[in-house]
Amino acid sequence: MGFFNFFKRDISEQEFQEQQKMKYGLEKTRTGFFQNIVNTLTHAQIDDDLYDTLEEQLILADVGPMCAVRLVDELRDAVAEKHLKTGHEALDELREIICRELTPRYPMDLDGKPAVILVIGVNGVGKTTTIAKLAHLYKDKGKRVMLAAGDTFRAAASEQLELWADRAGVPLVQAGQGADPAAVIFDAVKSATAKGYDMVIADTAGRLHNKKGLMDELAKISRSVKKASPEASLEVLLVLDAITGQNAISQAE
Repeated sequence: MGFFNFFKRDISEQEFQEQQKMKYGLEKTRTGFFQNIVNTLTHAQIDDDLYDTLEEQLILADVGPMCAVRLVDELRDAVAEKHLKTGHEALDELREIICRELTPRYPMDLDGKPAVILVIGVNGVGKTTTIAKLAHLYKDKGKRVMLAAGDTFRAAASEQLELWADRAGVPLVQAGQGADPAAVIFDAVKSATAKGYDMVIADTAGRLHNKKGLMDELAKISRSVKKASPEASLEVLLVLDAITGQNAISQAE
């Protein structure tokens, strides 16, 4: 529940117990898989059997097979290059390899005035929740953040984002259901520019990559950002479901 500690509110005893039950269940799942990896490496002798076991444990922990093979190969190379002798040393090295794997290769351009992040993706992948986390993250870093409710299609989407905006303590620009999303985001960027805000994080309606009309709408939204502020920078953040599979590549393309 750590991601949401900043969204605290008064809850009933029953809600608290349900949260604790879910937290305990998730903790068991997390430690169950990854503790096996820790146990595999900690007191092990480094040999081919260890690498085979580690690869199996990574796949059981929902790491894709190709990624699991790559991680183990990188670990094997590091062990040879650094002359690592113990499983504990190998575990520390694996942690560093995974951290490098998760580090973005191309940092976002947030130097615009304002910096605009357009959050896109298909329905139900967690765009709105991601926006809430980003809003809290950048506000914590001292940025003045504004949200834009560009999902004017889904019922109650704007109200949901308003709830997160209130909890994160950031302003929200919104319009009624059915409004032009490009116009909403234009107004948000215009307002952020006039008020000296550093960032605008914009929600959008869920859309499939093969729907030309909806993709054209995204292009229109992008143009509206530059019209609102020529000095704005625009980053498009694609949110994906972890179980989407190969279709995620098509979405990104």
